[in-house]
Amino acid sequence: MGPKRVEFRGVEDNRLVADRYGTGAQPVIMLHGGGQTRHSWDAASERIARLGHPVYTLDQRGHGESDWVPTGNYDFVHFARDLVAITGQVTALHRAKPVVVGASLGGYAAILAEGMESRGGLAALVLVDITPKVDMSGVSKILGFMGDRVEEGFADVEEAADAISRYLPNRSRPKDLSGLSKNLRRHDDGRFRWHWDPAFLKSRQHADPALAVDAQEMTHTAAGTLSVPVLLIRGGNSELVSMEHVREFQAQVPHADFTDIRDAGHMVAGDKNDVFASAVEEFLTGLKAGAEKAEG
Repeated sequence: MGPKRVEFRGVEDNRLVADRYGTGAQPVIMLHGGGQTRHSWDAASERIARLGHPVYTLDQRGHGESDWVPTGNYDFVHFARDLVAITGQVTALHRAKPVVVGASLGGYAAILAEGMESRGGLAALVLVDITPKVDMSGVSKILGFMGDRVEEGFADVEEAADAISRYLPNRSRPKDLSGLSKNLRRHDDGRFRWHWDPAFLKSRQHADPALAVDAQEMTHTAAGTLSVPVLLIRGGNSELVSMEHVREFQAQVPHADFTDIRDAGHMVAGDKNDVFASAVEEFLTGLKAGAEKAEG
């Protein structure tokens, strides 16, 4: 059976759309990166659900089918506060705190949610190619891609696929573009545009370099308080997270596990989904074994 579409409410009573895969006792929430949607996790979520987890893949505020917030509140802390709200709802449903898997923006939201906004709300945390400090030139490259054609859009899905191929030249261009079409909206003028609110790029932390540095410092401080189990997964060819960033994070969060995925860039799950999913599965299996040992 396919996933079930469900809805949550964010901190501003904003509608947040998710897909739920599987059943079980220990829930998992998957948070995508900026400019992505919940569908970036489809293949990995199916595998993780088969381990016996209810898996929720979420469209974060301003992305996918979730509400575009009229306040324009798209700073990292706003995504974190949404996660705190969702965590409470998921915990009430399953009577268990969730494990959060956060990529890029989703990882920042998770660090701030657990380390600053609501400590003790998560069971564990998986960070996918994100650390509190990152290479800002890599961030600029991503924002440049997101901002290109944001108003003009694309004539068709093929044209959008061409744009992605130019941005990610090392990734094979997919023959089936049905997955890409989930990340696009067709507007009244017949043109296709990305499935996220353009106001996201105008958030203070994207528009002001000084505030971007402040956001990194805030996330760095929050990470220093993490006491839950943590797994950091890095793409070996990441343009954002260097091994220096990894070592700094390991010094700050010494109990964190680390996996480096060869031949993967920042979009780890898209580049090497099977290796990525296996790393998450191994981490979740270890958590379960540790919990059973503690109970015994």
